[in-house]
Amino acid sequence: MIDWRHWHNEPYLVGGLVFLGWLWAVMAGPWRARLAPGTPFPRGDAVRFYLGLLIFYLAVGSPLDQIGERYLFSAHMLQHQLLVYPAAVLFLLGLPAWMTDCVLARPTWRRLGRMTTHPVSAMVIYSVVIGVWHVPTFYDLALRNKVVHVFEHVSFFLAAVIYWWPLLTRSKEVPKSGYGAQMLYILAVQIAMTPVFAYVTFSTDILYPTYEFAPRLIASLPPADDQLLAGAMMKIGGMLVSLVIFIIVFYRWYRAGEKEPSLAKRIARPVVPQESVR
Repeated sequence: MIDWRHWHNEPYLVGGLVFLGWLWAVMAGPWRARLAPGTPFPRGDAVRFYLGLLIFYLAVGSPLDQIGERYLFSAHMLQHQLLVYPAAVLFLLGLPAWMTDCVLARPTWRRLGRMTTHPVSAMVIYSVVIGVWHVPTFYDLALRNKVVHVFEHVSFFLAAVIYWWPLLTRSKEVPKSGYGAQMLYILAVQIAMTPVFAYVTFSTDILYPTYEFAPRLIASLPPADDQLLAGAMMKIGGMLVSLVIFIIVFYRWYRAGEKEPSLAKRIARPVVPQESVR
């Protein structure tokens, strides 16, 4: 059964998170005077960035990982939701523009970044990564092989960062998309993810043998219902988050549109020559 005291402390997990935390601290501390002279320490960014790392660890390092790996598909889906939404969003929001642009200012990285995070590319990368990992062969392989499982979670997180980039980045070298493109992008991603959701939710078979034959942690949640719950979590979670982001983007677009006419009027206002005033 579950050992609630077991938390993953493998060197590659803890070491990777510590390295990212150390790198951010160095860039925001000793290197800040060179990267962004005169910029105060970004306390809000620090909170968001380290909270993102903490949620990443809770998703893959807590007993939730054992539950998702051995017992419940819905628990594994919850892991993915934590990686794709709060962890990736907070990670990205914790990166000030000067921190990302010190790398992206280089032509090679700028071209690669713009190509990768273009809305079409980001949509394809995100939907393909999520879709491929839900193919039973790969999904069960990840459950049986620890290295593959780690790679699965890392690829989910990286694909999520790419997905959120056109919506949330503050980079000037590889900037976010315009408001109209953002709204189309959000809708397109939801449409692209629908086949994965339908495949998981409406399948008449149990897709993953690990969960079909696993001991039931919850007697009233048989494998078929667990699979249905996981599919519903995938779609409803994604739709709710996308709806919130869509509303925010639409509101900002509306506010930007309100400001433009007044600015245009000021620009178009005829200049009265001083002589005629006299």
